[in-house]
Amino acid sequence: MRSCQAKIPVRSASRQHCATKGEKVIAIIDHHGYVLAPVPVAPVNETDMVLFPESLKALKKVAKEVGLDLRGAYLNLDGGFDSARNRKCIFNAGLIPNIPENPRNRKRTKRGRKRFFNEAIHALRMRVERTFAWEDKFKRLLLRFERIQQRHYGMKLMAYTLINLRGFCGV
Repeated sequence: MRSCQAKIPVRSASRQHCATKGEKVIAIIDHHGYVLAPVPVAPVNETDMVLFPESLKALKKVAKEVGLDLRGAYLNLDGGFDSARNRKCIFNAGLIPNIPENPRNRKRTKRGRKRFFNEAIHALRMRVERTFAWEDKFKRLLLRFERIQQRHYGMKLMAYTLINLRGFCGV
């Protein structure tokens, strides 16, 4: 069983009387905890639904470059990505979406065919959380010292590289 998972860590520096500042990264991670496709940073006020098609394109690009066949793999996402458009993008990419249905303040269940959701596969999300806990070990990323966004993104890429090397070198 192959699966890919996405998680958006939000690092924000906000005060209660100010608007939220910061950025978020959609990083797609495999079921071993390796970062497959980080996507460029976006402002916190961008919704996850808008950013997802770009991250899926990045995943397909990385998979094509390394010769990885993604057809039939599960894409395990959280409820924030639940939309017909995202599910259609995932199906068109040859992946199987595993997204819990977002109730969106409904009082009754939605009519129609039930969407596919496998709780056992979704339990693998703890591996995503572990990877982002490893990312938080890099103090320079936890508290953003870089004022230029490209430098901060470069530091994130270096952190993801070190996380991936940790797994390949057995450290």
